[in-house]
Amino acid sequence: MSSAELALAYRDCRRIAAEHGRTYFLATRLLESERRPAVHALYAFARMVDDIVDDSAAVTRAEYSAAQLDRIEHELRGRLAQAPAESTADRILLAVSDTIRRYDIAAEHFWVFLDSMRMDIPGSPQYRDRYPTMDALRTYMRGSAAAIGLQLLPVLGTVVPITEAEPAAAALGEAFQLTNFLRDIAEDLDRGRRYLPADELAAFGVDDDLLQHCRKTGRTDRRVRRALAHLIAVNRDIYRTAVPGIDLLTPRVRPAIRTAATLYSGILDEIERTDYAVFTRRAAVPRHRRLRVAAREFALA
Repeated sequence: MSSAELALAYRDCRRIAAEHGRTYFLATRLLESERRPAVHALYAFARMVDDIVDDSAAVTRAEYSAAQLDRIEHELRGRLAQAPAESTADRILLAVSDTIRRYDIAAEHFWVFLDSMRMDIPGSPQYRDRYPTMDALRTYMRGSAAAIGLQLLPVLGTVVPITEAEPAAAALGEAFQLTNFLRDIAEDLDRGRRYLPADELAAFGVDDDLLQHCRKTGRTDRRVRRALAHLIAVNRDIYRTAVPGIDLLTPRVRPAIRTAATLYSGILDEIERTDYAVFTRRAAVPRHRRLRVAAREFALA
């Protein structure tokens, strides 16, 4: 590959991160400039796969989406050989394969990620649209979220052997993912999915029929409020496990990861502030708060 092709590939990844990952992109601006392209490449790869999976919600698209994931895995396993990058997808693969080589990221984290993504595609042998327990959901999140934390770890760097930092990195990825699930309940229901554990919901008298009723009426039933309050407490406990691991990272990257953790956990505050109105609005940290948190961490860096 030429340096011009690679530069174009990383520029595409930066654009995707800026367009789709506001909190994520803001946090990456606190990183040293040489680390940012790799982080953008990892984000763009995950986003590309996620978009393919979301497209599979229509059953008629499921077989096509599964084939796309197979192709992506095949090309990434071959590290793209030296084929020209002609499309945005090809350029994302070019950038992420360069990132894998450059930072010696274990390829296993990408295969585990893709396996979890296959769990979202109707017709796939791994397909699941419901999770009976938190343990079952964590099996999914091992690939969908923890693996992404482990992909990022070699890019960010550590002050301890990397294996010592891995549990906290995996937990932070899981914390971010559970926050997404709590924020995106309505969106996921519209796609025929429910990423909250059935047994934890049932303890508060919540089932799929009640969630669908809340989605239809736009009103959050008191039983759902109680269940969400419980799951937010569970989510915050995962953040408490993960955040001390930030001190195991290279000092220069800590402000960026603290910013991401603060802002992502802030989504939980927004859900509470709106009285759990997750069926009519998508909770988001206000821009002025995002900028304030980033500025504070930058000043402390």
